[in-house]
Amino acid sequence: MQLAHPDHFSTTKKFPLIILTDNIIGEANIGSIFRLADAFNIHKIIFTGSPINLKSNRLKKTARSTYKYVDFEYMKEAAGVARSFIEKGYKTLAIEITSNSVSIDSISYENETKLLLIVGNESAGISSELLELSHKHLHINMFGENSSMNVAQATGIALYEITKTLLPFPNK
Repeated sequence: MQLAHPDHFSTTKKFPLIILTDNIIGEANIGSIFRLADAFNIHKIIFTGSPINLKSNRLKKTARSTYKYVDFEYMKEAAGVARSFIEKGYKTLAIEITSNSVSIDSISYENETKLLLIVGNESAGISSELLELSHKHLHINMFGENSSMNVAQATGIALYEITKTLLPFPNK
């Protein structure tokens, strides 16, 4: 039987995770990231680069009102944001295929209490400056011809792989 929203497990406990977006501009992607942040109950999203348009019907439809209660902020410059979180003891994880990247499902995050997940622009990916600041480069194993996927889909997979190794919440 399908559960209704009130029957769904909910908690005020948040995963120790912040998403830092590197100039994501697609309104559907931004809306999807809001929805994912809610679904995985993370602390916050920090959007950087181009300002987000919360009046966009596409963003609102994709986000399904999550932009109204998911904690987020906008900052112009991503590298400065990353540096400030590194100074606060955050481990930075960049979702990007690089010569140094490791498969996201090969790492356990169970002892982490402060994670900053960096996701990149739809065409350019993550800037080289942010990649240099990242503690780890992580990639999602792909088996087809294409070497990349949509940023919102990649964010969802990354959140799943990371949160499943953190301290677990009770099952539904």
